[in-house]
Amino acid sequence: MRLKKSFIFVSVLALSATLAACQDSTEQTNNDTESEQEHTTDDSSNETESNETGEIAIEGLGHHYHTGDTIELTASTSENVDYDHWHWYTKEPGQTEWEVASGQQSETFSDEAATDGLEIKATLYDDDHNVYAESEVVTIIIDDHHGHDEESRQIYQGYFDDDQVEDRDLSDWEGDWQSVYPYLVNGDLDEVFEHKAEEGSMTAEEYKDYYTTGYETDVERIIIDNGHVTFFENDEEYSGEYEYDGYEILTYEKGNRGVRFVYELAEGDDEMPQYIQFSDHIIFPTPSSHFHLYWGDDKEELFEEVTHWPTYYPSELDADGIVRDQLAH
Repeated sequence: MRLKKSFIFVSVLALSATLAACQDSTEQTNNDTESEQEHTTDDSSNETESNETGEIAIEGLGHHYHTGDTIELTASTSENVDYDHWHWYTKEPGQTEWEVASGQQSETFSDEAATDGLEIKATLYDDDHNVYAESEVVTIIIDDHHGHDEESRQIYQGYFDDDQVEDRDLSDWEGDWQSVYPYLVNGDLDEVFEHKAEEGSMTAEEYKDYYTTGYETDVERIIIDNGHVTFFENDEEYSGEYEYDGYEILTYEKGNRGVRFVYELAEGDDEMPQYIQFSDHIIFPTPSSHFHLYWGDDKEELFEEVTHWPTYYPSELDADGIVRDQLAH
């Protein structure tokens, strides 16, 4: 009888030990699983819960892109660090959550421009997978100017019907603009002329001569604001108020056409021309990305000018930005 009770007691002890071991094993397994889940979701949680200790600057952002251009960005830290665990995040217009940019795991970001308004940021993690630094958000602006459909291409080349032309307000050219002539003189546009020579009928030097005549001007900067136009010329500035005076459709020797949108001086400095005429290959109300400008006191005489067309781009564009834009046309 005593042997039987002893056997039962030993059996209960063994069963208890077994159950305890199983419980420990289960708890360990659960802990391991939770640890893996935490590691897997670490990137997404750190993008919103970060203890940043450094700063990141993003370089290489273009003023705008055309559909299909390559976006190339580089992130750099304010201090020298050994961390190299990078992630880039993107967010499309209308989205509320950031998404990890697939394949972008170094200090450089490279992708095709496809979404206007795409937001991008870079994050650097330390060795413990905590956020060391996160950049400011940059926004990709896509401006195809004249579109990519066949009709838009035809208009840009100067083939359109009269009834497609519409009046335009001076606000289409509002902004701070710089002449491209100094870039030509400095040789920054030589790449553009070489590219034109590969596809055109003139040599690169002949193209440069042609555009030198077209771009030459002493008016290095123009600001247009709410009908007020200011010329900056040889360290002097002049300004005046201009009012819309209609448009003129011109036919060129090649058979294509262009539209001059005319504005007349209402009041202003004596140095300001009586007329300014805009031409930007656009024939209806649309904000301009660059333009050719003709000015003088004789409106009809200006319509005859087809070889000298000072050209202006946004003042915030550098040489690389202007070259990239011109190569796209």
